Amino acid sequence: MKIAVNTRLLLPNKLEGIGWFTYECLKRITTQHPEHHFYFIFDRPYSKEFIFSDNITPIVIGPPSRHPILWYLWFNWSLASVLRKIKPDLLLSPEGYICLNTNVKTVNVMHDIAYEHYPETVPWLVRVYYKYYFPRFAKRADRIATVSDFSKNDIVKQYHVDPAKIKVVYNGCNEAYQPVDESMKESIRSIWTGGKPYFIYIGSINPRKNIGNLLLAFEKYKTETKSDTQLLLIGKKMFMGNELENILRDLNYKNDIQFLGRVEDVSEVNNLISSSIAMTYVSVFEGFGIPCLEAMRCGTDVIASATSSLPEVCGEAGFYVDPLSIDSISEGMKKIASDSGLRQVLINKGLEQSQKFSWQKTSELLWQLIEDCIKRE
Repeated sequence: MKIAVNTRLLLPNKLEGIGWFTYECLKRITTQHPEHHFYFIFDRPYSKEFIFSDNITPIVIGPPSRHPILWYLWFNWSLASVLRKIKPDLLLSPEGYICLNTNVKTVNVMHDIAYEHYPETVPWLVRVYYKYYFPRFAKRADRIATVSDFSKNDIVKQYHVDPAKIKVVYNGCNEAYQPVDESMKESIRSIWTGGKPYFIYIGSINPRKNIGNLLLAFEKYKTETKSDTQLLLIGKKMFMGNELENILRDLNYKNDIQFLGRVEDVSEVNNLISSSIAMTYVSVFEGFGIPCLEAMRCGTDVIASATSSLPEVCGEAGFYVDPLSIDSISEGMKKIASDSGLRQVLINKGLEQSQKFSWQKTSELLWQLIEDCIKRE
C-alpha cells in the first residue's frame, strides 16, 4: 500500500501543536507498518530527523506555503500534480488542509474549527480562506479524524458532515513529562522567580486563549491576597493585538508577569510546569488542550475553563472556572493556592486521568481510520 502524507508542518525546532501531532503519529505509524510505503510531501527542504524509516520517500514541492494564496497553489496544484505521478492508495493530511483536485481517497485530521466561532483571532485573508475552503475540505474528505468529541460535534454541526465518517483520536503527550522532587522545584523557582511561587500558562499568546482575562484575574488575585506569587507565560506571541498590550500596560502588578516566549527544551518546560502552583488554562475555545495533559502528567493542578473540550480532557482532575468571568478565574487561583488538601486530591486525579492518553493510542486509532478508508468501496 502506498500512502502520501502532507508533512508541511514537520519543521526542525518549530514543532507546535499540530506539528507535534504529525511527528508523534507518523514516527509510530511508519516504523510500526514497514510493509507499507509512505511518501512524505514537504513544501521546503526537509530535515533527515523526520525520515523515520526506510519505507519513507521524501518529496519536496513548491512553493513554500505560509500564505493563503500559496496554500491554494500548493494544495490544489502542486500536490495534485505529485499525486497523479505517484498514484497513492490514500492521502493523509494531519492539518486540516487537503487537495480538492484529486480522486485519491483522503483522510483529513481537523483538530478544531475555532475560527468559525472566533474569526477575529485570525488575519482577514486567512479567515476568508478558511471560510471558503474548510467546509469543502470537510465534505471532500473520505474520513475525518479529530481530537475530541467536542470537536467532532462542532464539525458535524457547522459543516453538516455525516458523523459516521468522523473518528475521535485524542491527542497524546510527551512521556518525558513527569513530576520532579522538591529540591528541583526550589531550584527552578530560584532561577525563574527568585524563589517566589508562580502560576504558569503554556500556549500561543492569542486572544482566543483568553490571555486578557487571565492577566486581569491575576491582577485581582494579587490585589486581594497581597502574595508574592508570579505568573509565567510560555509561548509564541500570535495576533496579540492592542487590547492585550493595553491591559498589560495598565496592570499594577505587571512586574510579576513574565512572558518567556518559546522554551524549546522539553525538560525545562517539564521543570517549569512541575514547580508551579497550577497550570492556568482558561481558553475560551479548545479542540483539546495538550498543556492540561502535560500538567497532569507533571503532578500539577489545572485551573481550566469549564467549556469546549477541556472538561473532556481533564475529567475530575480539573478545577473549572468560567473563562468569561475575571472573578471566577481569580477565585480559582485563590482556592488552589490556599487549599493544599484540594490541590493534592486533584493532583492524584490528574496523574490517573493522564494515563488515558498516549501518542501510541492516538497513532493506533489514526491507523485504524486509514485502513477503514482504504477498504471502503
